[in-house]
Amino acid sequence: MRNKSYIDQYPVESAFYSKIKRLGLINIELSERCNNNCRHCYIIRSFEAPHPHKKELSVAALKGHLRDFASFGWFVARFTGGEPLLRPDFEELYIYARELGFKVVLSTNACLITERLARLFRRIPLLEEIDITLYGMSRGPYEAVSRASGSFDAATKGIKILLKNKIPFLVNFSVLPFNMHEVGRFRKWHKKMFPSDRFPVINVFLDRHVRRDPFRNDCINDLRLSPEQGLRVIPSQKADFVRDMQYALNAPARAPDRRLFSCGAGKGGLCLDPYGKLYPCLSLRHPKTEYDLINGSIREAYDSFFPAMRRMTVNSPAYLARCARCFLKPACSQCPAKSWMENGVLDSPAEYFCGVAHAQAVSLGLLREKEKSWEVKDWRTRVRKFLKGAMDEKKGGSG
Repeated sequence: MRNKSYIDQYPVESAFYSKIKRLGLINIELSERCNNNCRHCYIIRSFEAPHPHKKELSVAALKGHLRDFASFGWFVARFTGGEPLLRPDFEELYIYARELGFKVVLSTNACLITERLARLFRRIPLLEEIDITLYGMSRGPYEAVSRASGSFDAATKGIKILLKNKIPFLVNFSVLPFNMHEVGRFRKWHKKMFPSDRFPVINVFLDRHVRRDPFRNDCINDLRLSPEQGLRVIPSQKADFVRDMQYALNAPARAPDRRLFSCGAGKGGLCLDPYGKLYPCLSLRHPKTEYDLINGSIREAYDSFFPAMRRMTVNSPAYLARCARCFLKPACSQCPAKSWMENGVLDSPAEYFCGVAHAQAVSLGLLREKEKSWEVKDWRTRVRKFLKGAMDEKKGGSG
């Protein structure tokens, strides 16, 4: 071991981020391959097509990128995919990342968790919880989603290994027509597993494929729940909507807001794909947001490429007429990544997620049926009334 304490520290070198002491999370996709073939996956390529695994970054190249990321102040690395544990050099990469001082998040389906890995994680703790996705609480629904025989038993075994070795992990649940009936069972299991006040993460509204794979998108389209169906599975979280509406009410007036990137994409956590391309977030694979890290540098990416990307403005008339004027925008999943996955451009309304935001607003009384939020003139009055009602409700509940 180069450093037994695993807490090497590095100075921040980027001029663009000289005022930021730490950049937080860097997402590293080790592979787009997966041992499962989930119908709804927005990352892996078509199962019928050959995976370009021979083009994946070598372990030496990944170590070099990890060193560069550490030198710029990142302190959490998420190893994700696809399934990151398919990499035969995963253990080597993990140990190296911890030597550099990274906390590590492992996003996995748990099928490839072994006693050997658990011993490694006990000897060299990740310092962050493993992130596991479940696709069902019994074999039939699970494998109807994963389309991999034996995957339910493998995932169950992996979770039991983590429990036995006291390796911290969290679990989220992806809802599809095959497993909708098991959401209640998952909630009960989650409450038993995590008796604290931790809220279970239940994913309902599916993203389309990040690289716009036609085969994958056809599968995803067939599996999507309508906004109304989704809200019956997970009723709107009023607390989140209250927070978002407070932001909407306090934000400076812009009519219309022509900024393309009003989110944090390209400012903090980035995503390195398996082939050496750097992106502003996990979901955005548009050519204009792609930086070739193999033939470039982190310094250039942060000092030039991503600041220039964030200065991009909206050109779509539909976006300017709708999204840029919509008071529900803080509560909507609409963003350049969603627009790209849905429509193949960066600046057009994502109709599916627009529908989700409207359905939530209707359920909370902010909108009437068939009303369009961007056409509402008295939205500030409505939001103030909504926030006052939420505050009164909170006071009543605490009294």
